[in-house]
Amino acid sequence: MTFYSSVFVLTEVMMIAMTLHVFFYTGFTKVQKAWFILTFGTIFFCALAEYSVHCGYYDKAFDIPLTILTVIQFSVAPIIGILFVGALGIHQKKLAFIYLAINLIVEIVAAPFGWIFYFNDDGYHRGNLFFIYGIFYFSSLIYLLISMLIVGKRFRNRDKLTAIMIIVVLAAGILPMTFYKINITYLAIAISSILCYIYYNDLVQHDIQEELVINQERISNMQVHMISGMANLIENRDLETGEHITRTSEYVKKISELTRKDGFYKDEITDHFIELIYTLAPMHDIGKIIIPDSILKKPGKLTKEEFEVMKTHASVGGNLVRDVLAGITDDEYISFAEDIVTYHHERWDGTGYPKKLKEEEIPLSARIMAIADVFDALVSERCYKKAMTPDEAFKIIEEESGTHFDPTLVKVFLNHKNDFEMILRKEKKSKKN
Repeated sequence: MTFYSSVFVLTEVMMIAMTLHVFFYTGFTKVQKAWFILTFGTIFFCALAEYSVHCGYYDKAFDIPLTILTVIQFSVAPIIGILFVGALGIHQKKLAFIYLAINLIVEIVAAPFGWIFYFNDDGYHRGNLFFIYGIFYFSSLIYLLISMLIVGKRFRNRDKLTAIMIIVVLAAGILPMTFYKINITYLAIAISSILCYIYYNDLVQHDIQEELVINQERISNMQVHMISGMANLIENRDLETGEHITRTSEYVKKISELTRKDGFYKDEITDHFIELIYTLAPMHDIGKIIIPDSILKKPGKLTKEEFEVMKTHASVGGNLVRDVLAGITDDEYISFAEDIVTYHHERWDGTGYPKKLKEEEIPLSARIMAIADVFDALVSERCYKKAMTPDEAFKIIEEESGTHFDPTLVKVFLNHKNDFEMILRKEKKSKKN
């Protein structure tokens, strides 16, 4: 009896713990919580009812109340599986009530005749038709297992493994009860219910994760389209600048990849960094949207005053990026974009604009952008100049290492000239087509 008492206590403690967990858990709706709490509460009651009958302190004077308690237990126990199906999201209120009503009617009719169970001087005994209760009970559990497979079909192999575990646990508790009268049935049901709960909680978390991924993809697409749209504002004003945007995106990606490959700035240049700089590079000249056509498209050299106006595109562009992206993306994304747009005209020696930053005060993304920006400007024809050859452009980049550009990045850039010439040829070929 000590063993059975321990089993009973363990079962009840587990159900109390699970009920409290569900009550305070924020991942379920009120309806889901209600079904789970009803399920765990029913298991708690049934275990308590069974212990009351089999606790070893039977008294003939309590036959009637024990009979009523057992009738209720035998009526409620078979619907545990259906209650849990409701908790899994397949809300079967009508089926649960119908199943409960049928069981209750059968138990009430059978009780006076001792067909399913009866009490005598020795206490509780099973009747000749006890198998009827077993049929109701097992059919409910089978319904639960089938429902688990339906609800969890997205899990592929996971749902099968969980179902097998639950079958094993139920068999370990119910079969001894059925054939050897070892009363650990509700312990098995309690453990199985916990497995079901964990299983369903995994499903909920899986759905939440899927929703997060979908939302993240939606936001990412929105960001890409916005960046593309903003860059196209410039392209519609200046087709040469538009093509420049496309090429510089490829250049910055290649410089980043090669710099990391050659062993430089490995802590900063992650896959995420490369993804960001490639995605956000098209925005680097977005501030030119405010530059008048008389300056932006001037065929000759800019005057000092005109150049001062042109220089404002960096700081204005940075503010524009922050204003446009605020509220639709995270601070890291905004900060990265702002760095590229605002600081890609800073110089390694501190003579650039808009803030005269020097050396590593300049964000790495902007230092990479500076090389890509200048190189493409040199090899491209503009309204105010002819295009240089790649070799001439490489020579200028080399000459300005340590003054205009980060010498480490220049070293990487010059060590992989073929990669950048290939990008240039590819883009020019695409333009012709």
